[in-house]
Amino acid sequence: MYKCLGHIAIRAQDIEATRAFYCDVLSMKEAFRMNGDGGKPGTIYVCAAPGQFIEIFPGGTEGHEITNSTIGYSHLCIEVENAAETLERLRAKGIPVDRELQTGISKCKMFWTHDPDGNRIEFMELTPESLQTQAIARLAENSP
Repeated sequence: MYKCLGHIAIRAQDIEATRAFYCDVLSMKEAFRMNGDGGKPGTIYVCAAPGQFIEIFPGGTEGHEITNSTIGYSHLCIEVENAAETLERLRAKGIPVDRELQTGISKCKMFWTHDPDGNRIEFMELTPESLQTQAIARLAENSP
């Protein structure tokens, strides 16, 4: 049986700038680093929530545009307690907002930004009436 999503992996052009975004701006914690040959900077693991990580690889040199028709990876979603407060905290730190706070089709509250490498990030607050909250409750009732 699956336990949880363990990590999402991204390749960064500037690994320290990307680490700073997730740790200093979003207040996640650096968990550990794995250096490469000769001590070269390697992978950085950032803890997003207990047991859930963002794995950052160095050495990205080629960008790619993600659109609504791109096959594959689309975005990272971070669940927050209060989307409006999170939005204001990030805005105060100078983080650009790509899509303003709105209520989605699933009735969650959400807004969007991106990291230094352009990876899209959705911040989502689950409301009591959201389809996600309803699914969590329903699935918990049906679990052995």
